[in-house]
Amino acid sequence: MALGLPAIPFTFVAHVLGIAGIVLVLVWNLDFRGGLAWESSNKSLIFNIHPVLMLIGLIIIGGEAIISYKSLPLKKEVKKLIHLVLHAIALILGIIGIYTAFKYHNESGIANLYSLHSWLGIGVISLYGIQWIYGFLIFFYPGGSSSLRSESLPWHVLFGLFVYVLAVGTAALGFLEKLTFLENSGLDKYGSEAFLVNFTAVVTILFGAFVVLSVNSQAPADDDYAPI
Repeated sequence: MALGLPAIPFTFVAHVLGIAGIVLVLVWNLDFRGGLAWESSNKSLIFNIHPVLMLIGLIIIGGEAIISYKSLPLKKEVKKLIHLVLHAIALILGIIGIYTAFKYHNESGIANLYSLHSWLGIGVISLYGIQWIYGFLIFFYPGGSSSLRSESLPWHVLFGLFVYVLAVGTAALGFLEKLTFLENSGLDKYGSEAFLVNFTAVVTILFGAFVVLSVNSQAPADDDYAPI
């Protein structure tokens, strides 16, 4: 299944794209959208937490968790723990991010779960949670038998990549949805904010692509890559 190419260059590009994504989403929400707030009379500040946490948490930290086996020169057990913890952080931030979207809708009198983005978002966070719990029980504690772990590993990797790709697609759909709302409210379609949002979505997709490429590339020759 490996591409026959070293994973390290792909992981390096992914790191750079991840940093770029964090900078872009923060500039958008802090500079163009007015900042972040848990409680505010300006309810849009509450919503701004949503794209920040979803991108930084579920997409970027989640992606770093996926490529941790191929990018870190550490022992397998250490990388397994890093993989588990990063995914846990991503999941927690994702749950908080989704909660802020509901909070914004409820306090603004807007209906919940009416868009494709919201439907897919609930599906992604649910599948992500199931994947994490399964991985924790089978590969970490209490841990399955050696045969069960070996049989589960390909499916764990495949299902994890499926959920991650779905998360990236859902994020891109979210950027499109928010930008459409803003443009319908008067935002200049060819203005700097519109371009910033589109570039953020492109960087998100590219980051996801390099995560997938990293996973399907060869780990360093002296690396005992086997996340079980």
